[in-house]
Amino acid sequence: MTESSDRPLAVFDIDNTLADTAHRQRFLEGGRRDWDAFFAAAPHDPPLAEGIALAVTAAEECEIVYLTGRPDRCRRATLEWLAAHGLPEGRVHMRRDADRRPARRTKLEILRRLAERREIRFLVDDDELVCDDAERAGFTVVRARWADRSAALERAQEADGRT
Repeated sequence: MTESSDRPLAVFDIDNTLADTAHRQRFLEGGRRDWDAFFAAAPHDPPLAEGIALAVTAAEECEIVYLTGRPDRCRRATLEWLAAHGLPEGRVHMRRDADRRPARRTKLEILRRLAERREIRFLVDDDELVCDDAERAGFTVVRARWADRSAALERAQEADGRT
């Protein structure tokens, strides 16, 4: 191990895992998706109690890492949201602003890179395709099924590569 800590990593998605995006999913419905409005509304996401509790509990034994499909331009608002909702400190991996690859590809790439240096205890994510690919790659996955499913968000995660 090349990092200073030998604690395993617990990796958490944010949208619909820790943050309830239901109030802003309307921006993804219909033929024209308003990504600027979708991400601008993110600071107003209510927390998802199940995800928050799991992150806080995991932090007792693991170092927390956040792995989100949000673009890097949302970093400041994301960090403020995490702190405001009492989430453990941790590195936040975000997609580059122009990266439109599907979430399952970008997230698996980062997971593999993290696993080169540290044990990953588990990944928590709501995206079924991300979870499926992570499991096939040998990662332990906790499927975040405590938020309402959104067909519009699922299409965006896979087809548009935006979250």
